Amino acid sequence: MIEYLIRRILWVIPVIIAVAAVTFFLMYRAPGGPWDREKPLPTAVQKTLDVQFGLNKPLWINPKEFNERWANGERNPLLLAQGYFDSRFFTYMGGVAKGDLGPSYASKGSESVQEVIREKFPVSLKIGLVALLFAVLVGIPLGAAGALRQNTPVDYVSRVVSTIGAAVPSFVSGLLILIFLTRQFGYSPIREPEEWDGWGKAFILPGIILGLSTMAYLARLTRVNMLETKRQDYVRTARAKGVSETAVVSRHIMRNALIPVITILGPAAADLVTGSIIIESIFNAPGLGEEFVQSIGKRDYSMIMGTAIFYAVLIALANVFVDISYGVLDPRIRRGSH
Repeated sequence: MIEYLIRRILWVIPVIIAVAAVTFFLMYRAPGGPWDREKPLPTAVQKTLDVQFGLNKPLWINPKEFNERWANGERNPLLLAQGYFDSRFFTYMGGVAKGDLGPSYASKGSESVQEVIREKFPVSLKIGLVALLFAVLVGIPLGAAGALRQNTPVDYVSRVVSTIGAAVPSFVSGLLILIFLTRQFGYSPIREPEEWDGWGKAFILPGIILGLSTMAYLARLTRVNMLETKRQDYVRTARAKGVSETAVVSRHIMRNALIPVITILGPAAADLVTGSIIIESIFNAPGLGEEFVQSIGKRDYSMIMGTAIFYAVLIALANVFVDISYGVLDPRIRRGSH
């Protein structure tokens, strides 16, 4: 089991490198720069800031630095390689390897990316946890009820709710509910910044709206898997032996039908935590998703890179958790991976 876990964790490293490279490439393909303002900074100030934050270096590799070191008589391969890779990308990734996501350019270096993440991420995390809790507590029972009462009004309700939840995007349902509550009841679910501290009711409505599509997907997946499992030979054998219906459902149907559901819970949890960007904008939540959008507009390169890598780590670790859970539930997967 330990070897299985180590292999899954090691796969996270190339994933992070790939995400960082793609983000870096797209980020610098966009026009503009971190010092662009309505009132431009003096050229001398921009050059000073470029040197301070390493923005005067080449993007990927630095053959000029390599040639200078070679011309000066340097023959140490490590120092030559260090000069060749003295670029923005590899300098930044070297900092990431040390746990340093760099300074925020928007704050002129007075605040680090880690500090921004520590400040903003708890709000996004709480919205995502509320969404996940809603999706699991409503979606799985809804799908199970539909499967156990197939072709009855309960099943029809389950299918209609899951279809609507899957068909309507969260930003559409969020805007519609926001307009409805405001116009019909004069109630605005948009909260003041201080109301997002702690665990207040400000998280309930954004979390439910964010979790609607995941709830619908869990309901549909649970229903389909349980219907398939109900028809298996071992379920009929258990009933023929006189096992109670409750035991058949809990031990044989639910346990086996929920394995595919668990495989998507990890990525779904990460998606909910990292995918609340639009919901945060609608409800004025001071989370990391909203900060990420603002950093793109400001061309805050280190904030964009740091947030993308942070989100990638969360999603990758969620997938590792799913692989481990899958291996625990079905030992054949662990044995087959050797």
